[in-house]
Amino acid sequence: MIKTPYYLIDKAALLRNMEKIAYVREHSGAKALLALKCFATWSVFDLMSQYMDGTTSSSLNEVKLGKLKFPGETHAYSVAYSDDEIAEVLAHSDKIIFNSIGQLTRFADESANHVRGLRLNPGVSSSAFLIADPSRPYSRLGEWNADEISPVLEQISGFMIHNNCENNDFSLFDHMLSDIEAKFGDLLKHPNITWVSLGGGIHFTGEGYPLDHFCARLKAFSECYGVQVYLEPGEASITQTTSLEVTVLDTLYNGKQLAIVDSSIEAHMLDLLIYRETAKMAPNNGTHEYMICGKSCLAGDIFGEFNFEQPLKVGDRLSFIDAAGYTMVKKNWFNGVNMPAIAIRQLDGQVELVKEFGFNDFVNSLS
Repeated sequence: MIKTPYYLIDKAALLRNMEKIAYVREHSGAKALLALKCFATWSVFDLMSQYMDGTTSSSLNEVKLGKLKFPGETHAYSVAYSDDEIAEVLAHSDKIIFNSIGQLTRFADESANHVRGLRLNPGVSSSAFLIADPSRPYSRLGEWNADEISPVLEQISGFMIHNNCENNDFSLFDHMLSDIEAKFGDLLKHPNITWVSLGGGIHFTGEGYPLDHFCARLKAFSECYGVQVYLEPGEASITQTTSLEVTVLDTLYNGKQLAIVDSSIEAHMLDLLIYRETAKMAPNNGTHEYMICGKSCLAGDIFGEFNFEQPLKVGDRLSFIDAAGYTMVKKNWFNGVNMPAIAIRQLDGQVELVKEFGFNDFVNSLS
């Protein structure tokens, strides 16, 4: 048995998501780029690259990772590029997307021979969290004013619009896309504009999502404006594919039954702590309820409350499910808690340990 904690990626589950992405690509004409900000575990890129068109990034490091590890297109985006990284960004990307007119102008000479795009902000989003809302008041994410964008259309050939966030409601996606068309339709119809990325956050691989309606809407948008549509699925690519495997280290009672595991929500599932959400566990039934707690010194290091068929005891193994998106990319060394290893269940059912972390990794992350 692999020593816990470790992330376990199930390639069969990943393949199911990839097949839905392939269906959307075929029936809509849209291209799909993996959003590395959500998931960047390159050990499964061999499978994913067979069903996707490339990657999109949010930093120089992600651009370089995409170029090195994922065949196909490499799109570069950043909220702001610095002078000392722009040359490398351009060298490792096929398209560069600027967040602002100021950045586009600043790096106009360096990027003159590159495919360039600009981020648009339509002022509406599907985010339920202010911290993740790209259209929040005073947002720095993209350009809002069509009149200010028009003069730079000769310098770009496309747009990126990312305003969805865990949106599993097709009607909401449809409504927001119509709003984008109303606000930016004249820009989209400009002869220079040949591609539009609609970003990520569209949960179209989820159960029951109306894929055919989604494909028809994307195809109609593409044909109306004469553009190649891109999608940037992050969470949609890897939802329900990965678990965080942990072991019970101790149990105690303090008004509730508590169990401490060899992991930490702050170190290993940080996104849940940021958004004050509870981890998911399977199975989660029975009459014995426990609060599952992490081993760090943070008082609020709590994964959640779950139900079990039998009382928990030291040595029991538990699985937190859906632990890939915005989780593996955020793992950290808080309290020096051991970093989870990474294992893959291959398509033939064999589990392969692909990465372990040790004391030297902890030391080298510091100075």
